[in-house]
This record gives sequence, structure tokens and C-alpha cells, in this order.
Amino acid sequence: MTKLTHSTLPNGLTVLLREAHSAPVISFWLAYRVGSRNEPTGQTGISHWVEHMMFKGTEQFPAGMLDREIDRAGGQWNAFTSMDATKYFETLPADKIDIAMHAEADRMVNAQFDADETESERTVIISERQGAENQPTFWLQEGVRGSAFRVHGYHHEIIGDEADLRSMTCDDLYAHYRRHYCPANAAVIAVGAFDTDDMLAKIENLYGSIPSAGAPDLFARQEPAQQGERRVTVERPGQTAFLETCHHIPGAAHADWMKLKLLDAILSGSSGASDNKTSRLYQALVKSEVAAGVGAWLTPTIDPYLYSIIVTLREGRTADEAEAILLREIERLQTDGISEAELRKARKQTRAAFAYSTESVTEQAFWLAQSFILGDVYWFENYSARLLAVTADDVRDVARRYLTAQKRVLGTLKPTDPQQEAAP
Repeated sequence: MTKLTHSTLPNGLTVLLREAHSAPVISFWLAYRVGSRNEPTGQTGISHWVEHMMFKGTEQFPAGMLDREIDRAGGQWNAFTSMDATKYFETLPADKIDIAMHAEADRMVNAQFDADETESERTVIISERQGAENQPTFWLQEGVRGSAFRVHGYHHEIIGDEADLRSMTCDDLYAHYRRHYCPANAAVIAVGAFDTDDMLAKIENLYGSIPSAGAPDLFARQEPAQQGERRVTVERPGQTAFLETCHHIPGAAHADWMKLKLLDAILSGSSGASDNKTSRLYQALVKSEVAAGVGAWLTPTIDPYLYSIIVTLREGRTADEAEAILLREIERLQTDGISEAELRKARKQTRAAFAYSTESVTEQAFWLAQSFILGDVYWFENYSARLLAVTADDVRDVARRYLTAQKRVLGTLKPTDPQQEAAP
């Protein structure tokens, strides 16, 4: 893997470049430090909605033009909004990348926010939320997050609350765009078949003249420490019951995050194994036929977030049974720790999974963009080294300090009879 080139333009734009000449392809990304964590009540979902509006075109690149040009070149382009960021990318043959570079520079300044287009997109986004609501676990996870975060912006879903999606205006969206889409709040990332000096010169030419008044003051509220275990019960029509347990953990730049990554690999297998049947929770919950499945999520975030485990219960089994088993496995880990053999296996699986997720230039550029968002442009670079530095004692230590009742939120989804739900 070639060396990362990191520079900052005078207007504050971060530039991350890595040459990769294995194929004549370049992946070009523009990442903005604004996501759902930065949305106040009344504007939840605005970052995601603005992302949609960015595909409505500019005067120079009318709607549909880039679709045709990128498709004709055999490339791909897309965007997505997370809790911490909004990211746009194009992956194209190396000799066609200029169109992406020009388009993103133009969209940073000249995106169009038409009132009629805004109303059309309102319908699309509300339908997107309502579609997600058809999944019972959406309601469970929304309830758990809302209980875990009373103050911080992580409390709401990225899609936003329907009340806000119905009340926000075109002017609200444009103000959000103008405030956050500026060089000092963004990074350009390119990975692929280019000469670094030539690519940097192109970026300076296209982006260097975009004015910047400095990085915006991002809306963010610190979550106070949780003072004891919290419980949430959700009742929705369906056939299957679920149990979700979450623990407050640090952000991804914290030294303990990678220790928790290996803890997750051992408990759930989610951090590396394509097949988690040897993980402790699979053995305890699925093999015993209490659960039909178990999975976990450890999301790399800017601020402290959650380590979440979700259990899909078998018919006739209860959340109380699953909870008792799950908490017993956590206590066993806290008391007895892990063996060196378990640690080696977890390291190997986690490193392999991360390697597989960074094979393409698009995936490598994604992780560099994510590193910028996390506030450490070398986060991706140092991933394996940090992973290898974790010891068995480290895993037991973080289990003892973070997987405690005081930091825990437990959610239960109880299925109800769909016919009863529909009755007047």
C-alpha cells in the first residue's frame, strides 16, 4: 500500500491522496463533517434530505447529466449520510475522473434548491421512513437509541422524525447546505491510478479558489453520563420477539475502541467472521435453541456511542431467558477473561475482514474519508497495528469497565396480534 499524502489548502480544505496503480481506475470522494448528530430538534433528518437535493443538479451540471456521463464512462457514483458525515463519491476510469472533480467542486457552491423539487423529495423521504417502519426492529432500535441518548444528536434516526420531515422548508435545507458545505468542513479524497503531484495541482485549481469563512460551529450537545440501567419495551404487530442490549462506549478515536472491537469478535463474531457459529453468544443462545440468531454492531463514531447486541428469539422463548444467558456470558468474560488462543483467532478474523473490506480503490477511499471524519486521518492507516497491540487483559478490562448495568440500555420488542392492532 503506497504512502498517504495529506495536505490542507489555504481555504481549509483537507486533501488525502493515495496512488494505487493496480487498475486504471480512480475513486474520488468529497466528505463533509455534518450528519444527524449535528441536527437540533425540529430539523432531524435534514442532512440526509440535503444529500438528496444535491442530485437535483446545478446550472453547469443539470439533473440527469452526471447520470448519463458516468454511466457512459462505465463508472459509478453515489452518496450517503451517516450520524457523523455526508459523503459523495465517483469511481471512474482514470482518464474520465475530471468530470467528477469538476462536478463536486460545482456542487459545493452551486447546488439548486427548487421549492417544487423540495416538495417532491419530501414525499420520497417520508415514504423511505415509512418503508423502514415496516421492519419491527426499526422501532426497537429507535426506542433504544432514544432512551440511551436524551441530549446528544445520536438519539434520533438518520432519516429523521416524521414530524420534522413534514415541517422543514426549502429555506431550512438551503441554510443547512450553505452553512456546512464549505472547504474548511470538508475533505477531498482520491485513491487510484494518478500521479500525486498532478492530482494535487488539479484539486488546488478546482477547489482552491472556493472561499471559506472557516469551519462552521457544528451543533453538538454532550450526553451526560447515564445514572443507571434503562429499559424499553416496544410492542408491534408481528410474529418474532427481539432483545437488544446496548452499552455506552467511547468514540472510535479512543484507545479503548479497538479493544472493544476484539471483545465483539469474541462475543458475537460480528467483527470478522463470515460465520459466527463459534462465537460465545452463538454457542450460548443459538445452540441452546433460545435464539434463532444473534448479531452485534460496533460503529466507529466521533462521539461516544453504543455497542449493541440484538437477539432474535425462537418462538416460545422469552426475552428474560435470553437476557439471563447474555448477561451470564458477559459476566463470564469479565471474571475469567479470554484465552490467548481466542485472542489470536479474533485478531486474525478481524484483520482479515478489514482487509477484505478495503480491497477496491472505492473501499480504500471510503475508509480514508471516514478517518478524516473521525478526526484522525491516519485512523485507517494504523488499524492493523492498533489491533495487534490489544492483549487478552485489555479485552477483560474493557468488558469490566463498559459492559456494566450503569452503562446499559435493554430493549424488548414484543410482537402483538396484527388483527388486534387493526381492530377499532
